Amino acid sequence: MWDKPALMNTLANALHAIATLLVLTAVAVYVARLPAFSLREVRIGNELKHVTREQVEDVVRREVRGGFFTLNLAAARAAFERLPWVRGVNVRRQWPTRLDVVLEEHVPMARWGGAALVNTYGEVFQAAYDGELPVFVGPEGAAREIAIQYRYFQRSLAAMGETPVQVQVTPRRAWQVKLQGGLTLELGRENIEARFARFVALHSRTIGRLERRIDYVDLRYANGFAVRIPELRHEKAEPKRGRRTG
Repeated sequence: MWDKPALMNTLANALHAIATLLVLTAVAVYVARLPAFSLREVRIGNELKHVTREQVEDVVRREVRGGFFTLNLAAARAAFERLPWVRGVNVRRQWPTRLDVVLEEHVPMARWGGAALVNTYGEVFQAAYDGELPVFVGPEGAAREIAIQYRYFQRSLAAMGETPVQVQVTPRRAWQVKLQGGLTLELGRENIEARFARFVALHSRTIGRLERRIDYVDLRYANGFAVRIPELRHEKAEPKRGRRTG
């Protein structure tokens, strides 16, 4: 080896390059950790309705660690995503000492049974909310489909001055809609939208003319529907009068 100058020069150059790289790396690490490059500000770039200032400060205090160069962006993003009302997070370094954070919040659309909420994308999430919301009931994985149908029901009922307050789907895919006025619509498993559209179209000419309170409409008929009038349960038929005999 010692009698091969070319090989020796190549080896020496390689060692010199490695040593230079190690020195540059050490300098870069040292500079990156200087107090001058410490994160001094975390800026939330959008208005928040549900995530509180205290929650944000708690995440920053516990999870946002390191300087401008050493901060783990993926870890910071994951920490914000764990907040109850957060659907998505975008984090970005802003030279020289700032971290910009944009939080996308869930927009509540309905309650999922009694344990969770459904957002406008049909996604189920856990959060505390005391406002008025319709209720979705269904098997696991059905929230998005129910959300889509709910919008259709809502638009169709607006012309009648009604609002759906509960949409339920059974494990066998049978649909039921309860309205704010107390009426329950039984739609069954087939031709859901067609049956619902028929009810809306005929309402003013049929049920709308009845001077009775109706609490249930069965739309599972090919050419019509059946209604239930609670008052009739309590009404007694008048006794028949017998004929007088001479």
